[in-house]
Amino acid sequence: MGAPACPALLEWLDDHAAGLDDGHADPAVLLPRLGDAGMFGIGVPAEFGGQGGDVTDAVEAIAAVSARSLAAGFVFWSQRSFIEYLLQSPNAALRGRLMPALLRGGVAGATGLSNAMKALAGLEPLQIVAAPENEGYRLGGRMPWVTNLRAEGFHVAAAIAHSDGSGALVASLPHDAPGLRRSEDLSLLGLRGTSTAAIDLRAVPLAPADIIHPDAATWLPQVRPAFLGLQCGMSIGLARRSVQEAADQGGAAREVLRQPVLLLRQRLAAEEASLREGLRAQAFQTRAAPLFELRIRLAGLVAEAVGLELQASGGRAYLQPHGEGFARRWREAAFIPVITPSLVQLKAALAARPGAVAA
Repeated sequence: MGAPACPALLEWLDDHAAGLDDGHADPAVLLPRLGDAGMFGIGVPAEFGGQGGDVTDAVEAIAAVSARSLAAGFVFWSQRSFIEYLLQSPNAALRGRLMPALLRGGVAGATGLSNAMKALAGLEPLQIVAAPENEGYRLGGRMPWVTNLRAEGFHVAAAIAHSDGSGALVASLPHDAPGLRRSEDLSLLGLRGTSTAAIDLRAVPLAPADIIHPDAATWLPQVRPAFLGLQCGMSIGLARRSVQEAADQGGAAREVLRQPVLLLRQRLAAEEASLREGLRAQAFQTRAAPLFELRIRLAGLVAEAVGLELQASGGRAYLQPHGEGFARRWREAAFIPVITPSLVQLKAALAARPGAVAA
């Protein structure tokens, strides 16, 4: 698959990557930039306002953006994941109401389902509870880490347990819902332009019109492959960029590292093919373990790639201004293992399978 991002967007991302990482760039600008470039419509059926294709095209788009800026790729992943939730929702009215603004980047879509994905794997309980009230619900709870909570307006997807223990639902909560409070941006080591914050819910009303799916246990396994597959695009893009940076270095390092660079590119391409084939065949809906393992392997390739970039650059990687891009990618690579679900959580889920053998 070729990179679908337009040259003007890629140039803008190169110019603003440092600011999006350290927080000096205005985070309000990023989402409309991606929307104006048509990025959010990639892999979205034309009948819903998109450009057609499938979710693998969106994975490639996220990879192309992440190669320039993981902060931008992180925001892109959140927005596109939220769009995917609406595409896979039976609530056509909600989709029709929210989709146009999401596709153009006029409003943010925050994928607050990290807790839900961990709950699905048996790693933690749901953190939001719904008590019935009239024809709807009142919600209470907290989401401690959510990305793309754009100050100018957002909708956040949340998995919500019924107070009577009868199951859970998935809903879209608007930023201006009574009782919904967004914290200040979290003080991250990098990716500070991603509008990442916490959300507290205190007696927040929820109407049936805002329910993405009434049965989380049925719906979450259906959407999890897209959630994780799109997330893998971040790793693919960052690994590609570091491998290319290593290959572009001159001098003795170029010859010594030629073979390791070639082998890493081949392994990365093989993992990309496995992801693409699994998503298109819908193989991960009934068998999540291969997708978990693929995500773990991609994170390992990212670590190897930035290591090769460091070796190829040598001491220049530790000098300003030459090393600024490398330093940002090194921090970005450190984030890949802790994106929810983290590698530790994925490994714990794999180890908990019946008949699993500890490595």
